[in-house]
Amino acid sequence: MNTRLYMWWSRLAAMTVKELLQLGRDGFLMFAIFFLFTIDIVMTGNVRLELNHATVVVHDADHSEASRELIYRFRPPYFKLGGEILDSRQGIRLLDQGKALVVLDIPEDFQKSLLNGEHTDVQVLVDSSNTVLGSLAASYSSQIIGQYGFDAALKRMGVNEKDLENVPMLVDQHRVWYNPNQNDQWFIPISELLVVITILAIMLPAAAVVREKEHGTIEQLMVSPLSPIQILLPKIISMTMVILLGTAVSLFLVILPLFHIPIKGSLLLFFSVTGLYAIATSGLGLFISTMSRNLAQAALLAILVLMPMIFLSGAWTPPEAMPAGLRQAMYFSPLYYFIEMSYGILLKGAGLRVLWDSLLNLTLLGGVIFAIGLWRFRRQFK
Repeated sequence: MNTRLYMWWSRLAAMTVKELLQLGRDGFLMFAIFFLFTIDIVMTGNVRLELNHATVVVHDADHSEASRELIYRFRPPYFKLGGEILDSRQGIRLLDQGKALVVLDIPEDFQKSLLNGEHTDVQVLVDSSNTVLGSLAASYSSQIIGQYGFDAALKRMGVNEKDLENVPMLVDQHRVWYNPNQNDQWFIPISELLVVITILAIMLPAAAVVREKEHGTIEQLMVSPLSPIQILLPKIISMTMVILLGTAVSLFLVILPLFHIPIKGSLLLFFSVTGLYAIATSGLGLFISTMSRNLAQAALLAILVLMPMIFLSGAWTPPEAMPAGLRQAMYFSPLYYFIEMSYGILLKGAGLRVLWDSLLNLTLLGGVIFAIGLWRFRRQFK
């Protein structure tokens, strides 16, 4: 019994080493792994979800001290002045051409109306072809103009903000948890890392099986003394080891040094969850490999699986923005639970006492996915 068990584990270890050596000889896959865990994280992590030097063109029909003060408030880092225009129609043309994001139109007698306490309008035209940038530009512009109007009203009344301390008013005091400065670079690199792990957890096992088909060695494995489990497990174990190593490199050599994210939870728990997720998701890769004859087919099928999986995870679109039907489908995406646990561990410092339900759901869902992939793989051997 002990001899048979020793032989079983020896074969498993030998096959795992074989898979690692084969992967090391595949220059394309090695470059893809390096690129995704390093360069891709750096490029994506530097993307900002806030305005950065958005171009503002100004039609100033008043040319007064008050209008110049308002224009000055549209300054970097959120806005940059792109010059003055002759009329609002020229501004619309610049919006159409994509040469400006915001047109600020200040009417005549702007300063006179403010000094007389009269109502005056300032028109802001915003290019919302990009909804995110358009919404941010409109929101920031509204805040700037609103604050300017408030300051102008106080100045006309001859009071300052200290004089308002004894006036009954509602004060909005809010506290932001886990990311006090609402820094995008705490969120985006981690989100991209989790997506990269998902891509490789599906693609690497699929590529390992498809590579055997392309080289014609799958038939040799079928007639060998190895069982389907002994052929399957080394591929999953070796690829999971590569993913964990890549995750460590990305986290310790890229994300932490470049983006200065404070890790609040247990790294051991995070890597344990990552390993479990990689093994669970590899079932999708096995399923894809049984339906593919070459790597190109496997890549196309992987895209068909990955796109809805990522979309339904909450990584790109918040669950609150999804229709009710899609929110229900979201619970069938293993990436949803992986993201929930990873954010909880890394940014919130949560432990198993808080995350046990997500871990249980990932384990159950991953077990079903893995079982389906294993079933398809065993059928292929039969």
